[in-house]
Order: sequence, then C-alpha cells, then structure tokens
Amino acid sequence: MHATAAPTTIAIRARDVTLSLGATEILKGIDLDIVNGESLAILGASGSGKSSLMAVLSGLERASGGTVSVAGTDFGALDEDALARARRGRIGIVLQSFHLLPTMTALENVAVPLELAGHDDAFGRAGEELHAVGLGHRLDHYPAQLSGGEQQRVAIARAMAPGPAILFADEPTGNLDAATGAAVVELLFGRQQATGATLLIITHDPGLAARCDRILEMRDGRVIAERRA
Repeated sequence: MHATAAPTTIAIRARDVTLSLGATEILKGIDLDIVNGESLAILGASGSGKSSLMAVLSGLERASGGTVSVAGTDFGALDEDALARARRGRIGIVLQSFHLLPTMTALENVAVPLELAGHDDAFGRAGEELHAVGLGHRLDHYPAQLSGGEQQRVAIARAMAPGPAILFADEPTGNLDAATGAAVVELLFGRQQATGATLLIITHDPGLAARCDRILEMRDGRVIAERRA
C-alpha cells in the first residue's frame, strides 16, 4: 500500500522492503512513497516494526530485500562509505534518547559534528540553530545542566544544523512529560515549516500522528492502513 506521486516529488521510495534478523522477519514487504516536504507519521505499537522501518529508510540499517531510494539514490547499491556520504547533510535524526555527549556544551554538541563534516563556520551555524530552538541562553551549558526538554532541543538543533532535506524523529517525546513533549512537537513542526524539510515521525501516540499530513499504521511488520490526517 503506498501513495503515488511523480518521481521528481519523491523524497523516499521503498518497494517490497523486507528486514530479517536471523530467522525473525521484522519487515514484511513494505511499499511506500514519501513526498518532498510532507510530514508523515508511522504509527504502531511497540514491536510493530516502525523503528526498524525508520532505520532502513534512513540508511542506518540495510534492508534484507527490496529497494530503498532517497532523493533518487538507491541506498542498496552503495557501499558503507558511499552510504555515509549520501546520508551526510541530507538526513537528520532525532531519537527518544538524546544522545548528547556529556563532556561537551550544547554549542559543542551541535558544532562538532558540523566541523567533522567539513562545514565552514561550524560554531556560528550551531549557534544560529540553537537560537532557533530557543536555547541561545544555554550555549555554554552541559547536558547535565539542561532539562530533558532542553536536551531534546539541542538534539533537534544538531539534527537540523546541516540543513537536511529529510528529518526523522523516533518517539521524540518518549522521555518527556506531556507539557514538555507538546512544546518539542511544536518545535519540530516549526523547524520543518521554516526549512521545508520532509518530516517522518515514529510514534505510538495517535494524537501526535494526527498532527502530520499523512499516517501509516503498522502491525507485525506490515503497513495495515494509510490515511490523510
């Protein structure tokens, strides 16, 4: 089950994607088109395969079968180095666990990956993105000095700083209380609208899914329903 769209508008295309670990079949023939600039929720209970699908679509995991193309590039045809180059700057990822380096300040957590990727003025760009997520007053604070919501804002700034065309968010409010989570959701959609990025959110929360343009519902490694939100 998949939406159809002209090739030039497709951010991600998956065809008959499978993923197996040993004898366990995790993804069972996923067909999917994600259109440039749309927001898409992949909704499902724990164990439905939604995070595994995100890992395959983002290039973190290789599909066992089928094809995944991102911006027209077949991820399955690339070796590890070429895949890393294809993902760099094109794909941003925000996870439930913030994965900030505890010995680096908020500014360094955003700037150092930019520096390693060869960006000019990495610290200037990092500062701009931290200001954009409301943390201009927290640049020199370490993760332990930040609240959970502030740490997730740093993680969003880190993901957005390279200017990715596609942003993945896997249960981005999972470690946050309801009010903080709602603020982070507003921020995610605000940054998407400001940049025109394609946003894919993995969630078990129907309320969050309803904020997206389109919802795919997964169960047992398959897409069982697709609807406009």
